[in-house]
Amino acid sequence: MRRREFIAGLALLSLSSKPQSKEIEFAQVVPGRPMRFPRDHGAHPDFRTEWWYATGWLGNAAGEQFGFQVTFFRSRLPFLTHNPSDFTPRQLLFAHAALADPTYGRLREAQRAARPVLDLAGFAEDSTRVWIGDWRLELASDTYRTQVAGSDFALALELRAPGAPLLEGDAGLSRKGPRPAEASWYYSRPHLEVHGTIERGGAKDPVSGSAWLDHEWSSAYLAPEAEGWDWCGINLEEGGALMAFRMRGKDGGVVWAGGTLQSSGTISKFGPKDVSFQPLREWESPRTGVAYPVSMRVTAGGRSFELEPLMDDQELDARATSGTIYWEGAVRAAEAGREAGRGYLELTGYWQPLKM
Repeated sequence: MRRREFIAGLALLSLSSKPQSKEIEFAQVVPGRPMRFPRDHGAHPDFRTEWWYATGWLGNAAGEQFGFQVTFFRSRLPFLTHNPSDFTPRQLLFAHAALADPTYGRLREAQRAARPVLDLAGFAEDSTRVWIGDWRLELASDTYRTQVAGSDFALALELRAPGAPLLEGDAGLSRKGPRPAEASWYYSRPHLEVHGTIERGGAKDPVSGSAWLDHEWSSAYLAPEAEGWDWCGINLEEGGALMAFRMRGKDGGVVWAGGTLQSSGTISKFGPKDVSFQPLREWESPRTGVAYPVSMRVTAGGRSFELEPLMDDQELDARATSGTIYWEGAVRAAEAGREAGRGYLELTGYWQPLKM
């Protein structure tokens, strides 16, 4: 959907619904609720925002390396209406897809946005199944299947989960700020085994690789003083996994930080004092002029990893759907000078402070 159509549609829906609506109270993240599967693989529509976010590295028979991203977002609108019509807006869905192709030099990317209506777009609550038109992400047994297509690329992938979900934070409750309400429910699926095809220029190419999937839902993800976040999810060659994040403050400081390290059969959880992100090198976008710290030293506990991108230009302009610009890139992780893993680095709030 083109940007002007989307914005015009939102304005029309807002104007038509407000006279019969009132502001709602979103569900809150509170301690004491255990994760329940397969239910928690599905949507949680009482919360303000939610995403299913798959990223990974792919390789083909020719030895080429690619990064990919497939993300579906669900957003609950902040007003309650008693209009029973199926066309009355209550939720919005967005989707971003990207292929990092070094031979192309920048992201091949595509976006979609829709209301869940008439089965043209929607989500399930009993397990992962979310779709917009023919774009979809769904879970069957232990395998996720996704299919997306843009104007110059397409992805058709199966991602098999080798183990149980990794619960982030305190049994899945991940603090995002200094106030108790600033939190999300959050789990990860590292080391997903990927097989499928990518299509570029009309030619299909079999690929395989490794991926990471995050599922997160919240009603207060960003503290008022935060402008955005840096995040990484790294599949370590030793078989472990690293997730780390920091919420950057508008004053240049750090509002909150956290992470999880799975290594040698043990799981270590980190708080704000245990995690740091140190920029090593910046890249400036020739299209937007935004500068991103695309090379980063991430320290979690007693271990330090240097992240270097597959290619610098992995900026995604999502103003047509979610209204922001961010950097989402495939990275290699080195520890003590040796490659230690591969994953993704996400950098948000560098264009403008995020609003969620």
